[in-house]
Amino acid sequence: MQTVVDLHDLVSALGDAVVVSDASGAITLWNKAAERLFGYTEEEALGRSLDLMIPENLRERHWDGYVKTMATGVTRYGSELLQVPAIDKSGRSFSIAFTVTLLHSADNKVSGIAAVIRDDTKRFQRDRAQRRRISELEAIAASAEDQTKNSANGQAGI
Repeated sequence: MQTVVDLHDLVSALGDAVVVSDASGAITLWNKAAERLFGYTEEEALGRSLDLMIPENLRERHWDGYVKTMATGVTRYGSELLQVPAIDKSGRSFSIAFTVTLLHSADNKVSGIAAVIRDDTKRFQRDRAQRRRISELEAIAASAEDQTKNSANGQAGI
């Protein structure tokens, strides 16, 4: 059985943000979830640079990768989840996770990128707290090991 799905309705209804940009990095599609996530309406986002959601200190790195991807047609983020900081309209920084797919023109040249994005802040904060706790426990264990060695060395001299 084949089901016909209206692509516009599907993208509009998704809970994850869908952002499409052309080869120059100008936004060409911005769904309702992108509005909720980044704070810009579709009208505010369309035609603007992806810089509106990229923290300033990460823009050079982003654009280096973007230009390379447009030139080579190769990205590893179609199958690997990318987790990076982002900013919203108010300037609030938060963590996002996303995958991308390359879009191609009729002559098979890369013409843009579509990204499916979600807020990953809670997972990022949870992971950071776990890493911090592991470091603390490793320091406690190392200290206890040192004390045990010192005690053993001190008793051997008696």
